[in-house]
Amino acid sequence: MPRVKVPRKSTSVDMTAMCDVAFLLLSFFILTTKFKPTEALEVVTPNSVASKVAPGSDLVLITIDNNGKVFYSLSEDAPKREVIENVNEQRNLGLTDAEITAFTKAQFVGVPFSKLKGFLKLNAEQQLLQKEGIPVTDSANNELTVWMNASYKAFQGQKLNLLLKGDNNSKYPSFKGVIAAFKKNDLMKFQMVTNPQNVPVGSELYKRNVAENRSKAGI
Repeated sequence: MPRVKVPRKSTSVDMTAMCDVAFLLLSFFILTTKFKPTEALEVVTPNSVASKVAPGSDLVLITIDNNGKVFYSLSEDAPKREVIENVNEQRNLGLTDAEITAFTKAQFVGVPFSKLKGFLKLNAEQQLLQKEGIPVTDSANNELTVWMNASYKAFQGQKLNLLLKGDNNSKYPSFKGVIAAFKKNDLMKFQMVTNPQNVPVGSELYKRNVAENRSKAGI
């Protein structure tokens, strides 16, 4: 008896459901993604092959812009009220409770003490425009020394992570003044914020890393 041949038909897959799922996922990621906010202080940091990640909490950040102006800021979890109360006491600024509260909400401080009260009375947008810088180049009136002393006292009993973020074109006198303020308060350990890059192929550091990796792998 002859064998019955079944006619072959092309296989088709309905992709409608798959497309629906793909668009749903795409919509979800678009709606939930948080873009990196614009930095209040734009600084072009130098490149570095260091792989150490900067801490994200209990921070005191000192920023030096390309004009050599110095700014002071704290992370959200830092004892901001204690810092400004210490500064207020040391310099007898006469800050009100409202001005102290305003400091805890400010993104940074970049004005001399003589203008701090006026700075704290401004709204958030106006504060971002106040970029005169903290005086540091005059050794007899290095105001960052007071800020660092207040930070040191406020962080008593907890770790203080000190970061220094300087622009590639920042001025040396400003950097020298910042380091002097650190030394004045025995804050000798700090991290530089840099722009990470790969180790150049063929460099001594590259060869050393390759040798260490081979040693760990037992090659």
